[in-house]
Amino acid sequence: MQKNRLEAFSDGVIAIIITIMVLELKVPHGVEFSDLGGLSHVFLSYVLSFIYVGIYWNNHHHLFHAVHHVDGVTLWANLHLLFWLSLLPFVTGWMGENHFALYPVVLYGFVLFMAATAYYILIRALTRHPGKNPDIIAALGNKKKEMLSMALYLSAIALAFIDSWIGVALYALVALLWFVPDRRIEKTIGRV
Repeated sequence: MQKNRLEAFSDGVIAIIITIMVLELKVPHGVEFSDLGGLSHVFLSYVLSFIYVGIYWNNHHHLFHAVHHVDGVTLWANLHLLFWLSLLPFVTGWMGENHFALYPVVLYGFVLFMAATAYYILIRALTRHPGKNPDIIAALGNKKKEMLSMALYLSAIALAFIDSWIGVALYALVALLWFVPDRRIEKTIGRV
């Protein structure tokens, strides 16, 4: 199968996710800058989630630039990833509206962990047949960054029970780790 429809569908879903998240930013009823103060937690959670969605979109783009073949397993693995990403607007809104309270922060981390797991499963689906997508196999042989990210998500969830801001800080740290697009693919197949 060709990859074009999968990429177009994924891009559309990701655009909708961002749109839904921005709609959670409610306009204040006042006209002073001080009226924006009540939105600080909502805005901060939006920025963090926007960065995460951008990271996934960017790495998904790089990943599929190297893909030569997709099949039904790949389509389902991609839908699995999109499912977890589609929950980001909900957990983002809940976390921001509740000023980074414990359970919203924990659920946010769980969704991030599951999205990372789904991305890993997508990579496994693309690399399970060595002859189908050899560029990805060559580029993504080392999965240390993926494993470190998942470990940090689980640590953040556990540490949030001590202080929810520790969890948020670790989520931001993982975002920083991935902020620069995954260069392994670019190094393997050239400029993307």
